[in-house]
Amino acid sequence: MSKILVVATTGRGFYEFTESARRFVAESGIRTGLLTLFCRHTSASLLIQENADPDVRHDLETFLSRLAPDGQPHWRHTQEGPDDMSAHIRSALTQTSLTVPVADYALALGAWQGLYLWEHRTQPHRREILLSLIGA
Repeated sequence: MSKILVVATTGRGFYEFTESARRFVAESGIRTGLLTLFCRHTSASLLIQENADPDVRHDLETFLSRLAPDGQPHWRHTQEGPDDMSAHIRSALTQTSLTVPVADYALALGAWQGLYLWEHRTQPHRREILLSLIGA
């Protein structure tokens, strides 16, 4: 089974989509398998991260903003603005795909784990995540 999940972002930050993925798995009828998630973009990424304390996500954003700051004068790829190349670097350093086990008709995530799209651009975008589920 597969499905395209669209996430509308309002700019840089984390967008949790755990519940959408859980519904997809629950409605599939698949008891045991693997859910693959794939971000169809080069300036956003996916991650499994703590969903209890928002300070974790704040600190991750702070870290990457220091590692790949916007508007560096030596970058050549700037056609879409000062956040363009930094967004590509952020995506290259993180992940564009994830795999999550499915057990007993549910995602086998830990108690504090959530699925996130990490938007690296400062402007709003419509991001597509391909959910692909295999199993029995």
